[in-house]
Amino acid sequence: MTQMKFIGTWRLVSCRWVDDDGRVTYPYGRSPVGYLIYTDTGHMAVNFMSSQRRRFASENVRQGTPEEERAAKKSYQAYSGRYEVRDDRVIHHVEVSLFPNWVGREQERFYEFAGDRLCLSTEPLPHGKTHQIAHLEWERVSPAAETTG
Repeated sequence: MTQMKFIGTWRLVSCRWVDDDGRVTYPYGRSPVGYLIYTDTGHMAVNFMSSQRRRFASENVRQGTPEEERAAKKSYQAYSGRYEVRDDRVIHHVEVSLFPNWVGREQERFYEFAGDRLCLSTEPLPHGKTHQIAHLEWERVSPAAETTG
């Protein structure tokens, strides 16, 4: 039944990283944009980015300068695959990813529902001499699938 609560489309509200010492950073800015989709077939897709991304000088997607391409990659995240819910976590089985090292791996997220909001967070992740926890808050933009029967 829990998996049914995930089904639908979610819009990104916030993305913040919190260090061990409580310092908060916003790697995609204070007003990121993006969508997270969970289907009733067990698939998911997520895409989000900084709302302040700079346009390339060229209109050709394959003619960005090395600097434009680095900035574009750094300000965008995307992956998709299958998902499953285990206890207090949702497991994303990554099949396609902007970051090639995630393909074939699992991305575990703690989840919490609050009304029409879904909060996903990571385990503490190494970041230099400290650790960070990523917190992403999503707002439902489409209703959960109705069960028939």
